[in-house]
Amino acid sequence: MEGLRRGLGRWKRYHIKVHLADEALLLPLTVRPRDTLSDLRAQLVRQGVSSWGRTFYYNARPLRDHQTVRDARLQDGAVLLLVSEPRMMMGSSGIGYQDLEVGAVGGAGRK
Repeated sequence: MEGLRRGLGRWKRYHIKVHLADEALLLPLTVRPRDTLSDLRAQLVRQGVSSWGRTFYYNARPLRDHQTVRDARLQDGAVLLLVSEPRMMMGSSGIGYQDLEVGAVGGAGRK
């Protein structure tokens, strides 16, 4: 029975969405539990969206490219936030991060 469950895992699909905060877009993706975040990036590139240099967030947690959908605990219907990395800027007190505005999809902006 356990072998059957593992075999069915190859066919399992999740329908998730990626919210591109910079462009105000919500893109649907179909993923498998064994897909990595790098695989999701490749799907976005095939749709004409560059995701390199941006970070995926799920439930306010940053996700790493080597993580699988299963490792990240994504479920069917999940919405990932894809935001640009905070840019470094020089201030009078030295080096700091530019404020990151995360308004839509349940995130609260920081000021």
